[in-house]
Amino acid sequence: MVGPLSGIRIIDLTTVIAGPYATQMLGDMGAEVIKIEPPVGDIMRAPGPARSPGMGAAFLNCNRNKDSICLDLKNSNDLSRLVDLIAEADVFIHNMRMNAARRLALDPEALNKRFPRLVYCAITGFGQDGPYRDRPAYDDIIQAISGWAALSSDPDEPPRYAPTIVADKTAGLHAVSAITAALLHRERTGQGQAIEVPMFEVMVSFLAVEHLAGKSFLPAEGPSGYNRLLNPWRRPYRAADGFIAVMPYTAAHWKSFFTAAGRADWADDPILIDDGQRAASVGQLYKRLSECVVHKTVAEWAELLGKLDIPFSPVNRLDELEGDPHVQATDLFQKVDHPTEGKMLVVRPPVRFSHTPCSIRRLAPSLERSVR
Repeated sequence: MVGPLSGIRIIDLTTVIAGPYATQMLGDMGAEVIKIEPPVGDIMRAPGPARSPGMGAAFLNCNRNKDSICLDLKNSNDLSRLVDLIAEADVFIHNMRMNAARRLALDPEALNKRFPRLVYCAITGFGQDGPYRDRPAYDDIIQAISGWAALSSDPDEPPRYAPTIVADKTAGLHAVSAITAALLHRERTGQGQAIEVPMFEVMVSFLAVEHLAGKSFLPAEGPSGYNRLLNPWRRPYRAADGFIAVMPYTAAHWKSFFTAAGRADWADDPILIDDGQRAASVGQLYKRLSECVVHKTVAEWAELLGKLDIPFSPVNRLDELEGDPHVQATDLFQKVDHPTEGKMLVVRPPVRFSHTPCSIRRLAPSLERSVR
């Protein structure tokens, strides 16, 4: 069996994380992905840890299921070679700034005119209709300008970046969904099209789902920011011997929890019954939760909360995930042999299809072995 995108050819002129993460997912789903790299390679090859130069862990983790071809786009022959590859492809994706793409005649107007069935996807920092369209952008910049870095309930708390490349990966996910939708449209109509995935707009949309809040209304019914998520008591709670995540959500959850914790007075609090009152009082409830959790061990809470069907989980460290029982049962981590890097631990494609499963057909290519 082959993946749902088997037979789709993608020319991937992306670097760093957003584009490579997107094209890896498309490759996992069966697409043939040809990664175009400059002679020095994708800049993301450099960051370690690594066993050999140009094969850093982050590069390995977002470039499987791809072939690699080195082309110097300053060279007219190599640029012509790229256009020849695009002519035979279903999808062309890049994350250049659009003025650079136009200088190379790789803009959507030029390519869609020549290849009307082509699905063209540009991952940009900013939408091309706005004044920021020509600015360079990386994940930290987008976290800052989108409101993510300053998202806090405490106005005196300094802004902070998330400890993951959240803007890049979110943009990559949007690119995957847009490309597959455009391929479906082409299947129905025979018509290709251009897609723009601007990271700034993507992250504003991502955050607005819950955090637009009172600003959703005109006139505003309050400030932006979803109170439950910004409350300082929303955090893993200290138990007698460690930390545990506990999340009573419904009225029944809260009443059961407080009853089990020996706090009948809190279990009978009328604010638990009304969804609106409970939401408005969530900070108080989380504080009460923390005062209860500290009196039992993590194992005791896990047993009790499991019986009560109240959502909970251990607080895993990244280094502990491989040993998680569910991770082991689902074979999420898999051991593979890379042709140049030796034994590696990889995360299999997490999405499963019943008839056209994803697969890891090849591991990330070495620059030295790139096909010319």
